[in-house]
Amino acid sequence: MGYIYLMVSIISELIGTSMVKASEGFTKVFPVFGVFVSFSIAFFFLSLSLKTIPLNAAYAIWSGLGTIATVIISVLIWKERITIGSVIGILLIVTGVVVLNLWSPAHNTSSNSVNTLSNVVEKGKK
Repeated sequence: MGYIYLMVSIISELIGTSMVKASEGFTKVFPVFGVFVSFSIAFFFLSLSLKTIPLNAAYAIWSGLGTIATVIISVLIWKERITIGSVIGILLIVTGVVVLNLWSPAHNTSSNSVNTLSNVVEKGKK
């Protein structure tokens, strides 16, 4: 279920990013409203996905797929040009996402790291 939440988050983030462009510097009311609604949904579902997906993997997927899809949207919808630098950057992002997923900790260790962080915080208060 975590990956479904993550996909909803990514789609909402893409809509929000497109609304940022459509808002023309936050001067158009309806796109600005779309920005806030879309990003609220995106972060809500990202937080839900983090219950089962480790933070490093979830954020790498979220930002990586978001970046790639944003470039595609900017070319197809906003008629922006893509450069060789953009292509190289996207390939590096995809490589990073693959590496993080291949060598990220198992899903069941993410709750252990939260518990460890909680223990450190509690010990610091004493």
